[in-house]
Amino acid sequence: MSQDILINWSPQETRVAVVEQGAVQEVHLERTLERGLVGNIYLGKVSRVLPGMQSAFIDIGLDRAAFLHVADLMPNIQAKHASPRTSAADGAAPVLAPNPVLPIEKQIFEGQALMVQVLKDPIGTKGARLTAQISIAGRLLVFLPQDNHIGVSQKIPPAQREALRQRVLRIAATTDGSATGGFILRTNAEDASDEELTEDVAYLRKTWLRIKEAASRQPPATLLHEDLNLMQRVLRDLVGAQTQSIRIDSREQHALLTAFAAEYMPDTVAKLQHYSGERPIFDLYNIDEEIARALSRRVDLKSGGYLVIDQTEALTTVDVNTGGFVGARNFDDTVFRTNLEAAQAIARQLRLRNLGGIIIVDFIDMVRDDHREAVLTEFRKQLARDRVKTMIGGFSQLGLVEMTRKRTRESLAHVLSEPCDACAGKGTVKTARSVCYDILREILREARAFSPREFRVVASPKVVELFLDEERQHLAGLSDFIGKPISLQSENTMTQEQYDIVLL
Repeated sequence: MSQDILINWSPQETRVAVVEQGAVQEVHLERTLERGLVGNIYLGKVSRVLPGMQSAFIDIGLDRAAFLHVADLMPNIQAKHASPRTSAADGAAPVLAPNPVLPIEKQIFEGQALMVQVLKDPIGTKGARLTAQISIAGRLLVFLPQDNHIGVSQKIPPAQREALRQRVLRIAATTDGSATGGFILRTNAEDASDEELTEDVAYLRKTWLRIKEAASRQPPATLLHEDLNLMQRVLRDLVGAQTQSIRIDSREQHALLTAFAAEYMPDTVAKLQHYSGERPIFDLYNIDEEIARALSRRVDLKSGGYLVIDQTEALTTVDVNTGGFVGARNFDDTVFRTNLEAAQAIARQLRLRNLGGIIIVDFIDMVRDDHREAVLTEFRKQLARDRVKTMIGGFSQLGLVEMTRKRTRESLAHVLSEPCDACAGKGTVKTARSVCYDILREILREARAFSPREFRVVASPKVVELFLDEERQHLAGLSDFIGKPISLQSENTMTQEQYDIVLL
């Protein structure tokens, strides 16, 4: 499927949209003051080891300490790769022999300097997730300097993997026979020449030597290597044979990106274009409107049905509804067609909103097994287009589809918005009447503890208006009961749930 990539650049923010067949599939944002940390390599300092959690907190110079689990330490990663297969009795399939995991307190200690790489950005109240296995991504290969493993992308057909593995092994040994380290062949290297692979190997090893040299002279909590900026990552990760054009609306950035592409990714130079139209580049496909819709809970389907997407700390839920779609034949057919369209729309929304973690999809209940299987097949087909790793199960006993999508960066909603001051992220606020009754109970509580001359209620205009109208009898009754006058003061700056009781 052909795609176009649009890049909107400004000094404070870079925005990238991936468009396929006229529809926006992905949106990526990077702000100058809020650059992501994924891929960055630091010389960290172990600030605390937690044997009970088999993890450690590492100081890498951020406001919050980063998190390192025992499974992400190199001895355990190497043991996992080297797991020997045991022979099984009675013709049973061979199984992996378990490798003992060395406790974290026996591998690292507080105050130790440790080279680490960021796996996940800080999200919410959680610090960054780290790994001790360093990987450096190139145009064609990913370099694993501490490992001798040679891997090939799972997206390359199995019949070609062994031949490609042997090519990389031979080129890596030819480039520098004394150098160690492993490589993973990326998907876009399937048709690469030996010369291109050799250049990538040399570049990655040179980068690693620079990182090691910096680690030997820099103090702990220092950044040793920063990943490419968003525009450069677009060329490295998003551009493929299906990419028709890469348009950027800044002449200066177009020149810089062209120079970068000419050195590292010459095949992409011909696809780079400077956009000089009068209309903003994102207006070409109404991308700003798509971003605005991606921040709402409801997503309308072309048939008249709709999705409701709720993102919480623990998981994301997607509810499918028929809405105004009444179908043409019968109810089962109406439900089936709505679910098929929803499967396509959900996969697109996951990419567009960059939703990750646990995702629960509640399709409309289907009676026929063949309908359920067809919807699940279509959903898996659409998810297969996702660059991010996804795992999906079948329908549960409750008729729900459970899946996970790897989360490395904040979702689009978390980047562009923040919790409402009025509802603190709940999505609802107390009614004015509920607040009135809270105030009456609070005055009664205060009257039992104190004996002021007067109580003054400072609240939002809507609450004060209700006290002056429908609730005036209850307010007067409380005033008589406590034997103190109660006055009202309207405050426009207060939200509906906010109030203050002043003792005069």
